[in-house]
Amino acid sequence: MNLEQELGRLREYLRIKPLYWDQDRGEFVWLDTRLIPFEEVYRRTRDYSRVAKAIRDMEIRGAPAIGVAAAFGMALAALYNNAGDEEELIAHLEKARRELASTRPTAFNLFWALDRVMARVESERSRGFDKIVDGVLDEALRIYIEDIKNNIMIGRHGSKLIEENDTILTHCNTGALATAGFGTALGVIRYAWYEGKNIRVITTETRPVLQGARLNVWELKKEGIPFKLIVDSAVGIVFRQNLANKAIVGADRIILTGHVANKIGTYVVALSAWHNNKPFYVAAPTSTIQPVNDPSAIVIEERSHDEIRKIMGKYPLTLDGVDAYNPAFDVTPPELISGIITERGVAEKPFKETLTAIINHR
Repeated sequence: MNLEQELGRLREYLRIKPLYWDQDRGEFVWLDTRLIPFEEVYRRTRDYSRVAKAIRDMEIRGAPAIGVAAAFGMALAALYNNAGDEEELIAHLEKARRELASTRPTAFNLFWALDRVMARVESERSRGFDKIVDGVLDEALRIYIEDIKNNIMIGRHGSKLIEENDTILTHCNTGALATAGFGTALGVIRYAWYEGKNIRVITTETRPVLQGARLNVWELKKEGIPFKLIVDSAVGIVFRQNLANKAIVGADRIILTGHVANKIGTYVVALSAWHNNKPFYVAAPTSTIQPVNDPSAIVIEERSHDEIRKIMGKYPLTLDGVDAYNPAFDVTPPELISGIITERGVAEKPFKETLTAIINHR
């Protein structure tokens, strides 16, 4: 089955299409998530620097989506180049790689995808200029299709952890908009809903960029899944009052010890779930797993203070110039995590053993 046939087989799962490759025009296309839920605007480009800007400015966000977008950014760099020979082309691709890699330091999928594309470049090097170009685009398409397939498998494995009449609390957006089109944590919820399970969702607003209030609400409403929206600081009382009986979140980076970097506030969700005896699950593809054992390897991105001082960078919430601290992510330790759902199964404690086995295909 070729890539086009494989994608056709998966289209039934793509009710939301957040990004894709326009084969006819040779362009990368994405849905600008900054404008949702009020506008649905697609952007398109042939410029890898524009893709880098889209990732940096969070037009494209979510670790899997960032990885896929970076791969297509490399495809644009390969297709639209001024190189005269193979060495100039590879130097140009290395430059593109550095620019794309500089956009979001925490999302491990970004570096995984870029490394994978450059490995393909190296493998095609001896075959000539055109084979390198074709190989980069082919690899980007493979990464795109694999992300959709892996998300569906994450949903299939994770759905087994969801029971009839469950109410699941989730934090940040981990649905189609954070991936190539199906979702990780929200993909698990979506899969359970497709199976006919009677479930409900509680989503945090997810300050400061409101991925829950904007993006989760938009996706859940499109699917018809019942949900409630809460402020981030209501998580504790929701668990205490048994309004939710489990939590499922995504991840931007996981290491082999089971430490998980995810959207700021995830650690508080995990603490609240643990204190109230509620299971707390993480859902992510194996491309999010960094094969190291040292939590200090996790880089925490700090973003603009204006994300806190203003709503969506526009409407002031406080006085001008107020000092702020805006880490985009926090790290949840493994003792608070009930299981990590991947496309290859659910890793349980001890994570060092189970995650190692999963990434080694065992």
